[in-house]
Amino acid sequence: MVVQQYRDGGGARAVRALAVAGVIAVTAGCFGGDGESGASDGSGRRSVAADRPLDLLGQAADVLVEAGGAETRTSMETAAGGTRVTIRAQGAYDFRRQMGRLKVVLPEDAAGADGHRPITELLAPGALYMKNRGAGVPDDKWVRVDTTTLKDGNLLTGGVTDPMAAAELLRGAADVTYAGKSELAGVTVRHYRGVADLGRAARAASPQSRGALAAAAKGFSKDAVPFDAYLDEEGRLRKIRHRFTFSADSRAPEVSVVSTLLLYGFGLPVTVTLPDEDSLYTGEIRQG
Repeated sequence: MVVQQYRDGGGARAVRALAVAGVIAVTAGCFGGDGESGASDGSGRRSVAADRPLDLLGQAADVLVEAGGAETRTSMETAAGGTRVTIRAQGAYDFRRQMGRLKVVLPEDAAGADGHRPITELLAPGALYMKNRGAGVPDDKWVRVDTTTLKDGNLLTGGVTDPMAAAELLRGAADVTYAGKSELAGVTVRHYRGVADLGRAARAASPQSRGALAAAAKGFSKDAVPFDAYLDEEGRLRKIRHRFTFSADSRAPEVSVVSTLLLYGFGLPVTVTLPDEDSLYTGEIRQG
């Protein structure tokens, strides 16, 4: 079991483990309304104002599948013991195949004196592939992680919340309120606040996402995940922010992680080629 070890407080140790390894400690197994009736805008496109909030959010993942590919930017921020860490990523995702490629950048202050090259991550149903993982992994090798075995279901592990999983979480939405219209990168969006239940989302998720979300429903400290979701006039998710809560082990304090996903450039062709067996690293990952 790979666990990053530090001499500072438990909360800060968990935060730094997230950034130094390039993945949250769970990779190593140490996670212990609108109310209007339906209508069309005349263009054949889905109208956001036409749906009730729960229906609208519950269909967000399906709308993204219809849209196909998109560009994405993400950030994952956490703070504990006076330490704040932000991990950022950028890339593209194919919602039809549920596959994506992202470059994950670690913060300098958490990566050590020598720094760390960006980590390339490939996302696929049930799997996460990482290159430039560090910790003794050769530069030309990939690390493969079975996300159905992770206690967070890859909602946090790679420093990136899988875009499809982020959308599928909205299938478990409840207590939703409409927070009004705003503009995001020149696009009019409607803002919804609510709480997603991990277990309910897992039961309603697509077959490709169900295993990972079911694992998350068992592994997180709290099943309730507060969120802010922003959808455009066609019902496409443009931005979503989740607030996850976890504990590295039974003795450590709970840590909150804020994960933000931005989607744009819909219709983008996305090509993801997974590494073959010869490219996978099968040795031990060095402890920090």
